[in-house]
Amino acid sequence: MEDFMGAGDNRLMEMVDEKARLAGSNKMELLLFSLGGSEVFGINVFKVREVCELIPITRTPNVPRGVEGIISLRGAILPVIDLATTINMKTDAPRTKLLITEFSSHTQAFLVADVDRIVRIDWDKVKSPQSMPSSNTSFMTALTELPDGKLVSILDVEQILASVIGEDKIPPEIQQVDPDIKANVFFADDSALARKKITEVLDRMGLPHQHATNGAEAWQKLQGIAARAEAEKLPVELMLGLILVDAEMPEMDGYVLTRHIKADPRFSKIPVVMHSSLSSVANKKLGQQVGVDAYVAKFHPSELASMIAAQLTHIKARKGANEA
Repeated sequence: MEDFMGAGDNRLMEMVDEKARLAGSNKMELLLFSLGGSEVFGINVFKVREVCELIPITRTPNVPRGVEGIISLRGAILPVIDLATTINMKTDAPRTKLLITEFSSHTQAFLVADVDRIVRIDWDKVKSPQSMPSSNTSFMTALTELPDGKLVSILDVEQILASVIGEDKIPPEIQQVDPDIKANVFFADDSALARKKITEVLDRMGLPHQHATNGAEAWQKLQGIAARAEAEKLPVELMLGLILVDAEMPEMDGYVLTRHIKADPRFSKIPVVMHSSLSSVANKKLGQQVGVDAYVAKFHPSELASMIAAQLTHIKARKGANEA
């Protein structure tokens, strides 16, 4: 835990590199914390820049529910979000710690009661909320069980942030793609908010799509698509034009999923784009190592649409070659 308490930039980069290597082995590290009750919560350490003791918060008027105010930290002004209030958890416990988090191109402080420790877990031990008992899953993306039997609720911090600052609207400049590059897009993401936003972009582009809620489910469905193509004696690329994967997902992360896809010759002509709120240099390098064809940060609808269109140009080129 001391590694995160006021860690300097060099040490943080070393930590990020180490955790990037972990992700490629289908493992992750969770920072465990509490909001005042008996429930244990977790956040991927990739998203935590620093942990610090509570410092004076400047109250600001007309802020969304859950925003306590702002702080000045290392020359930056950051909003402070009370996690307990945001997820509708009633507790009178004092908030004593701040988690300085960075993801989806936003930096903010999460106000929590206490911070416990960092634990290393396998992604295949992380399950969707529907598969395990819990009192509140609306702001939860996954659950895992510690060796001592305690359940850890992994928060959907993208959903939490969107509930506070509002969702980005799909910009009007996103238009339907050229009919010559229309193709089925398959995407995998464990966040309900992310699936909603991806769907909105693909619908605006006029692209048919299928999805999965975790890496293991995605791999199973992709194998099913390949098997149907083989049964119909068709190349898979006629049924599938692009695969979009999140980096962190229950049961199998996006890095391992990409490795499976790239190792299967049936998918050799299908580009894989990683779409993640983890947008550090280390994460992008790891994506390159496992073979992703492109990397786009969440959630920038125009950038996502441009990346998808650019990656689908191979379909138009192939059509032109076949017609020639």
